[in-house]
This record gives sequence, structure tokens and C-alpha cells, in this order.
Amino acid sequence: MKLKLLCCNIRTNLPADEQAGNGWSARRELCAEVMVAQGADVICLQECGNAQFEDLLSLLPEYDSFGLANPGDLFNPSNAILFRREYYELISAGGFWLSETPHVAGSKSWDSAHPRFVNWVDLRERSFGHEFRVWNFHLDHISQTARERQAQLIVEAAAAFPEELAQLFTADFNADAANPAFAVVKAGGWLDTYAAVHGPDDPGFTFHAFLGPKFPISRPPEKVTGKIDFIFTRGPVKTLAAEIVRDDHNGRYPSDHYFVSAEVAL
Repeated sequence: MKLKLLCCNIRTNLPADEQAGNGWSARRELCAEVMVAQGADVICLQECGNAQFEDLLSLLPEYDSFGLANPGDLFNPSNAILFRREYYELISAGGFWLSETPHVAGSKSWDSAHPRFVNWVDLRERSFGHEFRVWNFHLDHISQTARERQAQLIVEAAAAFPEELAQLFTADFNADAANPAFAVVKAGGWLDTYAAVHGPDDPGFTFHAFLGPKFPISRPPEKVTGKIDFIFTRGPVKTLAAEIVRDDHNGRYPSDHYFVSAEVAL
């Protein structure tokens, strides 16, 4: 069974972006168009606020979804997971916070700047009955210790399942493949889909500040990072293709990150 995933940091809706012409109102249709053009079976979002979530569900009516939110939020399902209801049945879903008290909603540890959490869904393919799990999360952008410990929590949670279960995760690492958090994930038996197809060399930035290819020219070299958005696999999964999605419309981008995709066989 083939499956295509998208990892999409869609950039939270900020007033400063609206003033600069890159607000959600200027990007929402383009964001959905890029996702539709990819023909994804599963779309994993990061930085998804409530209004953005509602807009995307309206623009992508063929998808069902799951996502947690921090307590007190007007349901900001930051790391929501969307999946095509025609092809996939939701078996179960859940999540936990990336902290020393993972089942305490809104908790944070290790000097994490914000409470971070992981969502997961267990899906069954309707025609063949294949079952698999998808994880989606967003590591901290400030604390290196938090990134490593947060990654370790997810690795440990995933390791509790049988080796014959196909597992996939998507994430904004806020760090590139040279970061120790990446090593934590690889040591846990996870394989990077992009590296599986293209080799281990870093292909360059996926965060681009709405600048696209102009980003490394417009920012000092020390501000330019490599690929920080990833799709990993574990278990009986073979990567068939992987891509950095650099689509734009007349110089406008759907987000300040390039989306990334992977096609896999279960």
C-alpha cells in the first residue's frame, strides 16, 4: 500500500505578517492549493491556530482531522493531523505533552519556551486493512535540552509498539540534522525519508521567512540553517520518494517554511 504524507508548518497568524502582506488572509487559499496539488493522503500541520484550522477544513472537505490544544486556548490544534476519510478509517487518536509530566495538559519542562505536545492517530486503510500510526509534533525553538528530551519522549513512546507496526512521524525540529535531537531519533530506529532517497547531505533550508530562494541572500550566514522539517519512518515501511515543496504564486509562499513530502509503501 502506498501512502503520501505532507509535513506543513503553516505559520501561525500574526498581526506583523498581515502588515507585511504575508498574513493568513493572503495565504489560506494558496496554502490549501499547494496541499491539494500534492495529492497527500495525510497532512500534518504545525503552528495551526483555530481560525486557520477551520479555514483548512473548509478548503479541504475530503479530510477528517484530529488535534489537541493547550488548556485555555480557543482550540489551537497546533499539530493537527488531517487524513482522507475516503481511504482511511480512524481507529484511535490521542497525544501527550512533551514534558516531565506528559499527561498534565499544558505542562512544560527543560526551559521549553512554550508547552509542546505530540498528536498521534492510528489509521486503517479501508481497501486492504493495513493499519499504521502517524505522530506529529514541533520541538522547542529555544532550549536545546528541551529538544533532546522531547525527542526522547516520543522515541520511547513509539518503541512500546510491535516492530511489525508501521509508524511515521512528521515534525518541525527547529534544528537541522547535525543537531543532537536528530541523533536521538535515529538511535531510536527511525529513518529519515529524505535521506533515504537523496542521501545524507543537507539539502538546505526549509525555513525561509517568506523569502523563498532569496532567504540566504537576505539573512546573515549564521542565521541560515539547514533542513529543519522532517518525515521519519519506523517498522515495515519503504520510502519511495521525498521532496521539499517549494511552490509559490508570483513570489508569495503558503508559509515561512517550505512544506516537505514523502511517499512510502507499507
